[in-house]
Amino acid sequence: MHLKFKTMNPSSPRRGRCAAWLLAVGALTFVAIGSVQAQGLPDFTELVERVGPAVVNIRTLERSRSATRGGAGPEMDEDMLEFFRRFGLPMPNQPSPRGPRQGPDGEPQQRGVGSGFILSADGYVMTNAHVVDGAEEVIVTLTDKREFKAKPIGADRRSDVALLKIEASGLPTVRLGDVSRLKVGEWVIAIGSPFGLENTVTAGIVSAKSRDTGEFLPLIQTDVAINPGNSGGPLINMRGEVVGINSQIYSRSGGYQGISFAIPIDEASRVSDQLRVNGRVVRGRIAVSIDQVTKEVAESIGLGKAMGALVRSVESGGPADKAGIEAGDIITKFDGKAIEKSGDLPRIVGGVKPGTKVAVQVFRRGAYRDLNVTVAEVEPERAQRTAQNEPKSKSSVETLGLVVADLTDAQKRELKIKNGVRIESADAAGARAGLREGDVILSVDNVEVTSAKQFETIAAKIDKTKSVTVLVKRGDAATFIVIKPTR
Repeated sequence: MHLKFKTMNPSSPRRGRCAAWLLAVGALTFVAIGSVQAQGLPDFTELVERVGPAVVNIRTLERSRSATRGGAGPEMDEDMLEFFRRFGLPMPNQPSPRGPRQGPDGEPQQRGVGSGFILSADGYVMTNAHVVDGAEEVIVTLTDKREFKAKPIGADRRSDVALLKIEASGLPTVRLGDVSRLKVGEWVIAIGSPFGLENTVTAGIVSAKSRDTGEFLPLIQTDVAINPGNSGGPLINMRGEVVGINSQIYSRSGGYQGISFAIPIDEASRVSDQLRVNGRVVRGRIAVSIDQVTKEVAESIGLGKAMGALVRSVESGGPADKAGIEAGDIITKFDGKAIEKSGDLPRIVGGVKPGTKVAVQVFRRGAYRDLNVTVAEVEPERAQRTAQNEPKSKSSVETLGLVVADLTDAQKRELKIKNGVRIESADAAGARAGLREGDVILSVDNVEVTSAKQFETIAAKIDKTKSVTVLVKRGDAATFIVIKPTR
């Protein structure tokens, strides 16, 4: 079959009508394609207008300790110091346009910048605990530029949640979302003050849920741009609901590199409710140390699949010990909830009210056993910090290349020993012999070690021409190590 095409006269009316028809079809097609493309991209403007007024800037102040800093170089930007302090990463020294001003002793000086959001119209504000940690004054600035001095209601370091109160009424508030409905790949936005730039909006997607990067919290991972100053600000879904508190970033440079983390708002709300009522968070404990169960272990002992929490050790006299839980048990259920991975256990136990008696299922030597444990209370943070910061007597023994420190009473109880000293650092002869930080020296040449000062006295009498035998506890095992002193 042969097709014949007839050339149309340019001046023909039919040609004009055809051209007009083609132009019209092309225009409609362009509009349709443009509409599809526009519909495929999220529009955050309404969300920002709705939620933005409830997001606040938080500025922390501290008292100046010295009027001058003689000999100091240029100061680091105070906003970057937030990240530097939290993650211990190196930061180049640079002039700070927003850093603390020099002034007489006792004058409040700017310390850091963060973000937060208003929970209630009467002035309760949620933020990160690390944003306000150590601050002597906290200033909250609203989007309308009003400033309020905030009263800290409480802060929980374990979850990194803090609750503040400002004296105001009729404030705009956020709406809290349901984290269980949050899906990987879903669009989310963050509003905060990165580097002190108030009301900055960034967007991205949920990269993963339930990341085990916190002691008591499974975090939300996103690719939303989060930088120092964003901490404490809200993570918002497309329904305009807060689903998390922006808390951490993964970075090697101190700036955003594509991975950020947020505290799930349901967990944060439970913490803030306790802070509002009690000023602190009460958590349960059963006094065990745990580890994950690998696939190889699960198959070899007959558990089937890798699940549960492997009990590595049980604190003597603690709740688990009294309940009959043993080292080597695998806890598969607690209070009726399945333990899919080891990180589930501390979160579930932590949510149980101390004093409550709950059922626990363990897998032991090829069979399941049902036990009952009475949950105790986690030691309050203040008491823990006191024990951890208890003044230690340190001694440096150059002959053995060791720096040792006294053990606290809590450490002795945990290690189940009466005396000994902890190695803070090992160098020269000690390092060559295999000693390392964290080892506990129990005796030197059969002489029991009772303190760092006594250890130094013993070491001073050592014959530098002879080897020294020390009894060392490392983990749950003790061993003898021979040190050849440095001459």
